[in-house]
Amino acid sequence: MSNSGTALYLADLDTICQFFRLPQLFSTCMSFSLVANMGIHRGSIGNWFMSICCFCFVVTLIILTVELRRLPLEYPFFWYLSNTYACYATLLCLSASIIYSITYVRFLPYGPYQDRAIAATAFSCIASVFYTTEVVKMWEHCKIYKTTCCVLTVPGLLKVLETFTAGIILTFISNTSLYLHQPALEWCVAVCSICFIPAALAILLNLGEWEYRLPVPFPLFQLVLTLLSVLLYVSALVLWLLYQFSEELGGQPQRSSDGGCRDELTYNMCTWDQRRAVAVLTAVNLLVYVADLGDWACQVSVGTEDQPRDS
Repeated sequence: MSNSGTALYLADLDTICQFFRLPQLFSTCMSFSLVANMGIHRGSIGNWFMSICCFCFVVTLIILTVELRRLPLEYPFFWYLSNTYACYATLLCLSASIIYSITYVRFLPYGPYQDRAIAATAFSCIASVFYTTEVVKMWEHCKIYKTTCCVLTVPGLLKVLETFTAGIILTFISNTSLYLHQPALEWCVAVCSICFIPAALAILLNLGEWEYRLPVPFPLFQLVLTLLSVLLYVSALVLWLLYQFSEELGGQPQRSSDGGCRDELTYNMCTWDQRRAVAVLTAVNLLVYVADLGDWACQVSVGTEDQPRDS
C-alpha cells in the first residue's frame, strides 16, 4: 500500500474506532459504578468483576486519548495493539458477566442490590457487544484495504482464545488447595502454564512481524508446538477429571459432597465449583487447540504442495 493509501486507511480506521470508544467507556463505567455502589454486599466476586470493568475503562480511555492526539497516524503499530486489546476486552467483559451472574447475582435476595448487580451485568454485556462490533468492523476494514493484522485472522483469534482461556484457568487455580495435595494435579497446572507461553509468544512474533526470522517455516513451527499443546492438554484433562471427581482416587463426584457448596449467597465460589470450572475450561481450550492444529496442518500441507517438485 502506498503512503497516501496508508494515510487514508489509518484516517478512516481512526474515525471508525472513535465511534465505539464512548459507548465502551460508558458501559464499563456504569458496570463499575453500580457494583461499587453495593458496598459490602458486592463481595470478593463483585470486587473481581469491578476490577475487570475498571481495567477495560482505563485502557479504553488511554486508547481514546492516543487516538485524539492523532498519534496512530505516525505509529501504525498502535493499531495492532488496539485490535489485540479489543479482542481481549470482548472476552474479559463477556466472561466477567457470565461468571458474576451465575456465581453471585442469582443468589442475591430480591431488592435494590440485586437490581444493581443485574444492571451492572447488563452493561458489561453491552460493553462486550461494542468491543465485538469493533473487532468485526476492523476485520471488514482490513479486507477492504487488503491489509493484515495478526489477531484479525483465524490463527490469531485462536491464539487469543488459547491465552485468554489459560489465563482464566490460572485465575481459578490460584486456590492452591485444589492441587497441591496431588502431584498429578500439579502436572495439570504446569501444563496450563507451559502451553500459555508459546501461544503468547506466537502473538508477540506476529505483532512484531518477526515470524519469518525463525530458522524454520513459521507454520511448521506452530504446527509442532500446537500438536505438543494438544497432547499436554489431553493429559491434563484426563488427570484433572480422574483425581478431582473419581471417588476411588480421592475426588468428589457430587457437588453435595462439598460442605462449602450451598445454594445461597456466598462471597467466594466453593471448591467443587472451582474444580468443575477448571475442567470445563480445560476441555474448551483443548477444543480450541485442536481447531488451531487443524488450521496449521492445512497451511503446512498447502505450503508443501506449492513447493516446486523435482522432475
